[in-house]
Amino acid sequence: MKKFLDQFWVVFKYAVLAAAIAFVIRGFLLIPVPVEGNSMETTLNQGDMVLVEKISPIHRFDVVVFQLPSGTTYIKRVIGLPGDIVAYKNDKLYINGKQVEEPFLKKNKRSDQQASSYTNDFSLQELTGAVALDDNSYFVMGDNRRVSKDSRSFGAISNTEIIGKARVVYYPLDHMRIID
Repeated sequence: MKKFLDQFWVVFKYAVLAAAIAFVIRGFLLIPVPVEGNSMETTLNQGDMVLVEKISPIHRFDVVVFQLPSGTTYIKRVIGLPGDIVAYKNDKLYINGKQVEEPFLKKNKRSDQQASSYTNDFSLQELTGAVALDDNSYFVMGDNRRVSKDSRSFGAISNTEIIGKARVVYYPLDHMRIID
């Protein structure tokens, strides 16, 4: 009986330690989030499960998960960083007056059969009235530009609304990959 109790306590201690580590990782480092909708296709698809990490700084073209004050959670790509002047003209992105390539859109544009621009023309000033993004604001857009509800409709997001960066698709298994 003593041998059984000793083994039980060893297993119990490891189980508690594993649960504590999982709690810390899940609560503070990696968060599972489901993809809802098709605004990030072909990068992310409806039903994909992604892991979001909370500690890395945000850079241009990172895919981020954020929650608006309404409680709605979105997954979008960061296009404009704090202080940037953002504009689209003739289906090309301009940041601070310089054209910036968006390599992640090549597959979407290639498969798009419509004659009109993939991304409609706009400027940050036309959309928000501000010339540049505030010091704590980000301009986000979905990769599936024609159907995406993003900063063009709800405005820039603040850094406090960002939950973290989407890093990995872990389910379904045939979609498993690192998100670029």
